[in-house]
Amino acid sequence: MGGGQSETSALSGTGGERAITTTQNSRPNACCFCWCCCCSCTWNEEERWRRSRRKRISQGMKMDTIPNCEVCTKPSTEEIRMWSQSFERLMRNPAGRNLFREFLRTEYSEENMLFWLACEDLKKELNNSIVEEKARFIYENYISVLSPKEVSLDAQVREVINKKMQDPTAQAFEDAQLQIYTLMHRDSYPRFLSSNIYKSLAQGSSGTSSEA
Repeated sequence: MGGGQSETSALSGTGGERAITTTQNSRPNACCFCWCCCCSCTWNEEERWRRSRRKRISQGMKMDTIPNCEVCTKPSTEEIRMWSQSFERLMRNPAGRNLFREFLRTEYSEENMLFWLACEDLKKELNNSIVEEKARFIYENYISVLSPKEVSLDAQVREVINKKMQDPTAQAFEDAQLQIYTLMHRDSYPRFLSSNIYKSLAQGSSGTSSEA
């Protein structure tokens, strides 16, 4: 993942005549949050990957400009409480995803949520030409080893993706999406529940509810 390194991805067009060359993209500054808008060795590997990523970002790489949060309504006190009971409930709620995403920024792992959201968007697409375009965008931005937003996937899943990218479908990244979902659930979610980001919101919401 050296700074001067370049990579030609394992993507080819029809007939294998075109290849896509990926380059390092920039990462935007993290912004403030707004409502409007399993095993130890695996953990150690992920921690080493995160530290390496943090070092690369600190050396000047910035993420492409992206929407800072999803449009959503303010969650109820009950919804906020239920986020601590179920990761699935948190991920089903746009406001919950926004808050969790804000936390992930503090850990330099926002790309996990961005990848998951991109996969969700891809699965809803019915136009084959747009499916291919979105699939290649996802590959270049989240799978390529040269992207500053590369997500942490095992070799077997990467091999499956490379094969599927020969003729991408809306389900091309389903195995990778599940692996990243599991990673966020196992690794980031427990720390999120202990973070000031979640605790301050939960306590503030509880206080407001009591006053009412």
